[in-house]
Amino acid sequence: MNLDQLKDQFNEDQILTDSKSLETYGKDWTKHFTPNPSAILFPKSTQQVQQIVKWALNEKVALVPSGGRTGLSAGAYALNKEVIVSFEKMNKIVSFDDIEKSVHCEAGVITETLQNFALEKNLYYPVDFAARGSSQIGGNIATNAGGIKVIRYGLTRNWVKAITVVTGTGEILNLNNSLVKNASGYDLRHLFIGSEGTLGFITECEIQLTRKPKNLNVFLFAVPKLESVMEIYKSFSTEFNLVAFEMFTDVALKYIRKQGHVDSPLEMEAPYYVLLEIEDDNENTLELAMEIFESNVNKEHILDGTLAQNSQQATNIWRLREDITESTADFSPYKNDVSVRISKVPEFMHQMDEILKTDYPEFDVVWFGHIGDGNLHINILKPKNLSSEEFIKKCHEVDHKLFSMIEKLGGSVSAEHGVGLVKKPYLHHTRSQSEIAYMKAIKQIFDPHGILNPGKMF
Repeated sequence: MNLDQLKDQFNEDQILTDSKSLETYGKDWTKHFTPNPSAILFPKSTQQVQQIVKWALNEKVALVPSGGRTGLSAGAYALNKEVIVSFEKMNKIVSFDDIEKSVHCEAGVITETLQNFALEKNLYYPVDFAARGSSQIGGNIATNAGGIKVIRYGLTRNWVKAITVVTGTGEILNLNNSLVKNASGYDLRHLFIGSEGTLGFITECEIQLTRKPKNLNVFLFAVPKLESVMEIYKSFSTEFNLVAFEMFTDVALKYIRKQGHVDSPLEMEAPYYVLLEIEDDNENTLELAMEIFESNVNKEHILDGTLAQNSQQATNIWRLREDITESTADFSPYKNDVSVRISKVPEFMHQMDEILKTDYPEFDVVWFGHIGDGNLHINILKPKNLSSEEFIKKCHEVDHKLFSMIEKLGGSVSAEHGVGLVKKPYLHHTRSQSEIAYMKAIKQIFDPHGILNPGKMF
């Protein structure tokens, strides 16, 4: 591999080969893989990304895109001396259209930066999740990121008006031109959204913003059984356009409490907890919400509940949900992120929980999820008496049982973190062989030499 050709066109700070940088940029938040890249490149424009792809084609070098590296499917790992293309230096908000309420961004813009920019314009970017402070908009588009407000606002896909990509042939495509209506054939923009950098590298985008929600009411409920979670969902979603509907278990709360940063405001304990957020958009909102709450208490679907009285209390309630990942990080959790139809959530959780408790009683399993869109996160914590190798072996046994069940329920092996390396062996549980064949054919068109994020997804 000859980097000299790039050194003539790139600054010194745009090419790194030291061991510390290779370790840092060669991976994402997924554990249990060993990064092994050969270099990291930091383009500053779409044209420089194009130069990198053309250089890679000439050198027969594979490229792996790197954003905020917050993924959990090993989609950003470089295992075989690939060159990392980091979008860290492509971090500008280029322009704002105050008529269309949209913003033109480079791929490396941090999610929270975009959210704050929107607020400065008295607007709102609603795609939100715990990694907002480090994830990048290009990576969010490449994985069609979801998060905590999907039930109201949808996925990243819903907010992308246009994207610029560099394909595996080095061609620059400007897709959709930010049009609201464009019925001129295939919308290739949506093909690249969620493609995990396997078809092309997203370099720029136009993101739609929306109005800020009015006062948000944040509730926390202690719930006695899983069926009650769904009854609460049904009763509130019938009357409100919910902004968020999250669930976590008593095991998750146990680890939050151990961390000591925040505690539950509820007096009673329960096996399940529901975090509910609704917009206070008319004078009857709170009154109606309290009536539904009281009805659920009378039906014994809710044991205890609280409503945040100010922004700090709302933040603390949200931390009970959002800090789960941090509170379990020291236990080297094996993570799974799956989805089923909302109505199938209780059936799935009961069956999977029974398998885990019966076959793997030594595992501490932390469940939480975006119940309002059928997305569940299953975190298996490594017991101290198991080596990493033994632990991973047992978790792979769980995977086979888990994904077979997902297939029977018509769900997905990956709800919001993509396929990457982790879910690649299980893709057939969600996609038919015909679908996979078409996906491979599409990959061949846009990346005929197989240099873009190789080994991911297929």
